Amino acid sequence: MSEPAQPSHRRPGPRSAEWFARAAKTIPGGVNSPVRAFNGVGGTPAFIDHARGAYIYDVDGNEYVDYVGSFGPMILGHADPAVVEAVQKQAAKGLSFGAPTGLETELAELVCSMVDSIESVRMVNSGTEAAMTALRLARGHTGRNKVIKFAGNYHGHVDALLVNAGSGALTLGIPGSPGVPEAVVADTLVATYNDLDSVAEAFKAHGDDIACIMVEPVAGNMNCVPPVPGFLEGLRDLCDQYGALLVFDEVMTGFRVHPGCAQAHFGVRPDVTALGKIVGGGMPVGAVGGPRDVMETLAPTGPVYQAGTLSGHPLGMAAGIATLSQLRDGSVHKAIAPQLDKLLAGLNERAQKHGIGFLTQRVGAMFGMFFTDAEQVSRFDDVAACDTEAFGRFFHTMLDNGVYLAPSAFEAAFISHAHDDTAIERTLDAADIAFATLAHP
Repeated sequence: MSEPAQPSHRRPGPRSAEWFARAAKTIPGGVNSPVRAFNGVGGTPAFIDHARGAYIYDVDGNEYVDYVGSFGPMILGHADPAVVEAVQKQAAKGLSFGAPTGLETELAELVCSMVDSIESVRMVNSGTEAAMTALRLARGHTGRNKVIKFAGNYHGHVDALLVNAGSGALTLGIPGSPGVPEAVVADTLVATYNDLDSVAEAFKAHGDDIACIMVEPVAGNMNCVPPVPGFLEGLRDLCDQYGALLVFDEVMTGFRVHPGCAQAHFGVRPDVTALGKIVGGGMPVGAVGGPRDVMETLAPTGPVYQAGTLSGHPLGMAAGIATLSQLRDGSVHKAIAPQLDKLLAGLNERAQKHGIGFLTQRVGAMFGMFFTDAEQVSRFDDVAACDTEAFGRFFHTMLDNGVYLAPSAFEAAFISHAHDDTAIERTLDAADIAFATLAHP
């Protein structure tokens, strides 16, 4: 048997290393979000200069097929012409006013027209803000204190929800966080994702004081873990039984797995939805939406206070409108589906060829890769049992051969409308080398 081709180990290059060293002097860990630091895979992060379509380019001039997509929002591809034009036109009019604009209403109307459960929407500045606002809204609307979340689900760095979180918290091995007082999380109940019995037990013990269940309808921060049949429906039933609100954190899944979000894909209607990423077209935008009677609990119509100087930022609103306008008819999602089919089939075929235990899972235009012999990954414990060391080696060989994946075994991957056959074939060629390298270390 011939020896597998060896990666060049040319990426990232010296300019990225220089920027990282410089950044470490003024930025904690050299990065502004922990997962970017490559702590989960080792090595020095690539510093990105620009991006277009399915590709990103680092400061050393290396080109990568990108499956991070800014962790989800770039469903149209990087630097989509319509989105860029909308932002440029608005920037020429002014960046921020601290006063209402028509763009806020236009984006709100667009969101309400696409998501059946949303009649009213409040714009915020990030997914974390959206989750924080949704939690406060649920507590204020119900007059209850406790909230159920799931191990491995990540809802931003909200104090009360940073318990058994996914994403960077898993990569870094942090179950919660110093700086979060015990009293803040005393009303947070942690259940097992895809295990209705654990949720039912929490309701039996605390049903009269549970304000809401907050859940990622597709877990994307412990890699891509879809709900098992009946799980989301069961959560809906339990909330109805006990008078709690069902909150879907669709910061990641919103408009990515379906034009009407994951709730439309699975046919389960939440009471409150947290949005981010795609809703702002890649700009720092989040949103909270739901029925009018629930949303009007927020100030100024109701007693639950929430505010933000830059909420409804004109550039973010313009980018969001330009993005959602292209997604609403479903044609983008229909075009992406066969490309993702090709990618996952090719990855599985090459892993099998080299005898590597490997599993892919997908919902809509997001997917996950797991180094495991299991036939399904459905809970946090399943994810934790996967071979993260193998993923790290795979990651670096893919990077060396021009494919950019999230630098953590606990992050979902994302494909865009710009990933054409050339991008898919380049990815599969790199994967063939990566799997061969794992088989013949």
